[in-house]
Amino acid sequence: MTLQEIMEELQSKGSDQIKNILLKHGVREPFFGVRVGDMKPIQKKVKMDYQLAKDLYATGNADAMYLAGLIADDKKMTKEDLQRWAAQALSSNISEYTVPWVTAGSRFGWELGNEWINHEEEHIVAAGWATLSNLVALLPDEELDLTAIRALLDRVVLEMPNAKNRVRYQMNSFVISVGAYIAALTAAAIEAANKLGVITIEMNGTACKVPSAADYILKIKDKGAIGKKKKTVKC
Repeated sequence: MTLQEIMEELQSKGSDQIKNILLKHGVREPFFGVRVGDMKPIQKKVKMDYQLAKDLYATGNADAMYLAGLIADDKKMTKEDLQRWAAQALSSNISEYTVPWVTAGSRFGWELGNEWINHEEEHIVAAGWATLSNLVALLPDEELDLTAIRALLDRVVLEMPNAKNRVRYQMNSFVISVGAYIAALTAAAIEAANKLGVITIEMNGTACKVPSAADYILKIKDKGAIGKKKKTVKC
């Protein structure tokens, strides 16, 4: 499929109802309001295409940018590509899902995740923490720097009270990821969660709730699923 064909198909699948919902969840214009499920047939046709993903992302249309993440060839993405994507990811679904997915699957996930969490822009910092969360979920423990990740838990406890809204959300998700996917750090993650206590995050009037990191980790532990890694974070 060509870029034009995909854009036309996305536009045809757009819905004002979905658009209004997505606007409340931090998605910014321009976009058509396409359900993720309606993008899947396009993803199935295209499969993986490095250049087409970059072309879709460059449109600035949030639907196209999301689809770009689904078809991106993560291993081919350069550091410059990923830096550009992070800078342009003004919609929360792109900064906190698309960009972190692709970055975690690239050769630069750990490097850029750690770089981005020191950025000044809220959406880039959030992308950094989300990238680190995805790496924890994907990579075998022996490929992770557990000492550094333990230090990041301490950093979350120290910085979360004064962090910006979406950064707090992704920090909380990072604590959950560490506790759920790294058995050796489960106790440390629960300890960090208990120190943080109740997390207050502005959800823009939506029904979404902030999960309690400690409760979430303990539920996974009760299911015997601690340490079970994901094959993919893209959905």
